[in-house]
Amino acid sequence: MTAKSPDQKQVIGLFAGSFDPFTIGHLSIVTRALPLFDKLVIAVGVNESKTGATTPSDRMEAIRRATAALGPKIEVTSWSGLTADLARRLGATYLLRGARTAADFDYETTLATINRDIAGLETIIIPTLPEHAAISSSVVRELAHFGYDPSKYLP
Repeated sequence: MTAKSPDQKQVIGLFAGSFDPFTIGHLSIVTRALPLFDKLVIAVGVNESKTGATTPSDRMEAIRRATAALGPKIEVTSWSGLTADLARRLGATYLLRGARTAADFDYETTLATINRDIAGLETIIIPTLPEHAAISSSVVRELAHFGYDPSKYLP
């Protein structure tokens, strides 16, 4: 990116999800999208009514480790509530989403329409690379639950 003049606004993207766990598919989306933003905030959702496989703070630390080599443009945080409210608080104007399947794309398009309507946010949907299309956090959790080593799907 070229240098910004003092009156130009920083381009901030928000990649929000449960990331339980953060997979190589998530990392691929982050790596491929990073050049689009001055800053990319990865936000771990906290839902008090659900128990994750790991704590939000453990997920945040895993994401920090996985993205450390990508440089200082990445910030990791947690949040509870509507993604649009977090984006507003952070000054983010773009939501980053990944889509593995046509069904994912349809769902993300619906969310994009709502987020544009309620908060003026644009959504950038990055298709998952074919080699990551079968990888999901729920599959990784299930493999681990049944005693299989899911490490090849994790950064």
